[in-house]
Amino acid sequence: MHLRHPTPSRDGVPSPTAPSRLRPQLRQGAASATVWYLRLLAVLNLAAVVSVPFRAEVQEHNVGEYFTPYLATAGLISAALAFFLAVVMRRRKRAAWIFNLFLAGGLFTLYTLAMTQEAYRTHVTNWGSLLLTGLFVAALLVGRGEFRAVGDRSNPKLALAAGAGGVLISGTVGTLLVAVTNKLPGATLTDEIAYTLLRGISVGPLADRFDAVHAPRWVDVLINILIAATFLVVLYACFRAPHGRSLLSDDDEQRLRDLLARHGERDSLGYFALRRDKTAIFSPSGKAAVTYMVVGGVSLASGDPIGDPEAWPGAIDAWLEEASLHAWTPAVMGASEEAGIIYARHGLDALELGDEAIVEIADFTLEGRAMRIVRQSHNRVRRAGYTAHIRRHEDIPDDEMAQLIDKADHWRDGPTERGFSMALGRLGDPGDGRCVMLECRDADGEPHALLSFVPWGGHGLSLDLMRRTRACENGLIEFMVVELLLRAEELDVRQVSLNFAMFRSVFERGARLGAGPMLRLWRSMLTFFSRWWQIESLYRANAKYRPVWEPRFLLFAKSSDIPRIGLASARAEGFLTPPPLPAFRRRRSSSTSKAESAPVTYNL
Repeated sequence: MHLRHPTPSRDGVPSPTAPSRLRPQLRQGAASATVWYLRLLAVLNLAAVVSVPFRAEVQEHNVGEYFTPYLATAGLISAALAFFLAVVMRRRKRAAWIFNLFLAGGLFTLYTLAMTQEAYRTHVTNWGSLLLTGLFVAALLVGRGEFRAVGDRSNPKLALAAGAGGVLISGTVGTLLVAVTNKLPGATLTDEIAYTLLRGISVGPLADRFDAVHAPRWVDVLINILIAATFLVVLYACFRAPHGRSLLSDDDEQRLRDLLARHGERDSLGYFALRRDKTAIFSPSGKAAVTYMVVGGVSLASGDPIGDPEAWPGAIDAWLEEASLHAWTPAVMGASEEAGIIYARHGLDALELGDEAIVEIADFTLEGRAMRIVRQSHNRVRRAGYTAHIRRHEDIPDDEMAQLIDKADHWRDGPTERGFSMALGRLGDPGDGRCVMLECRDADGEPHALLSFVPWGGHGLSLDLMRRTRACENGLIEFMVVELLLRAEELDVRQVSLNFAMFRSVFERGARLGAGPMLRLWRSMLTFFSRWWQIESLYRANAKYRPVWEPRFLLFAKSSDIPRIGLASARAEGFLTPPPLPAFRRRRSSSTSKAESAPVTYNL
């Protein structure tokens, strides 16, 4: 499913006429022109490094009475600089705009002064270089208002440290290589160091002035690559996006809980907004909020906005404005169709990710042929002596909760706690007393599995945590889910949200008679990858309970951002090189729990 709506003006008035839009369009065009210029120069500089004739041609027009346009040199550093500047300029970083204006403006001034001399005016290529550099500076000035994204205040110090360390390491390695491979006698250490630094700038004749130094070509290229890599690290440190706050404040958490108390029944994922590694941004009225975490420069929200739907636009506007201010890429994981339509009205596009399995208690039954396998599995586990204990977290004594937390840590598959959009990230916190715990014990009273559910409004539950021993009875989780569904009235629960099934419709429609070749191919690919990731198995595990399938969407601003959003989502969910999270601890005071359970906000 694909949602797309035109973006209305924020004040609700009709869109301006074409003449009144000319100036914003001119600014946007000028800003885009600077990006494309830098991209082109990155490609040309890289081609000059690879191609000897082209490099010689560029170097010939960059010495003596000739000069080339801004950043047009033959070297990896120039290519790396142009490429990186194109990336940060595309993200509309204010610091990048100032950097380019300072360099290009100064270079344009020097070129203008040089053209007052007869020796420079006689060369046509100099006029072309002056024109291109001047047009780039003019585009910077015209597009000035588009570059509003701020950087991190710690960037200058980090860049200085990275530059000093990088030059020291690269220079030391390069100098040693030059000393070992030098083919001429009589070179001093000063000559070798100077040669290394100049080779870092260019692989051309810039360093050929040293009569006692002549290193192999591969050494020159390697030195240039090392210095270029250092330069990229420095540029990243200069222009990196600021980190988001990594801790949900006490005041924000209480405001979110108040909104959930009034509107929590709207979204089964609403309670997960209380994760303490998220940041909350509220609408001007305070009646709605969007919660997000910054991962790799992506402002990643999950689920629907919290609160009154009429106030959602204000919260979405505030979130998008903050993302724009810090050059974060906005994205939403797991939004419902209702929220997806609202987000689409604010300029985001939507793609269907999969479906959430929701079981209505009034419609659930073990009777009938369709439930035969589930019924048999449930009866077999029960006859084996297993029992399920269902309690609210607030009804579990502290010593028992500590044991359950220890079991949850021990049974976890791997050192990393996974989950973001449908996981709370903590267990046994005093503020989560209304959560529900299911424990499965054998005939001897020994626990073998546990499930934890978070509240969904006043009469619903949403699955949060699932743990079991590796050697447990087959069908133990199914037994526990069925027990909860059969005894839900004890907790006044009317609906239960189970796992999310990614690409569920592909498996269902791809298996039908008459499915098209592309759909069957897509289903075959997903089935193949299900050998390593639980894609089809999650769908099958949920389908056996005969749930209602509710679609969930990924929302994004640009299609080109999807790969970056995918990486950020994988990191947030714990599937891609995440840093280790602390193990669940014993219940402590609310403030202590918050400090310990807040993971670091990731940013690349």
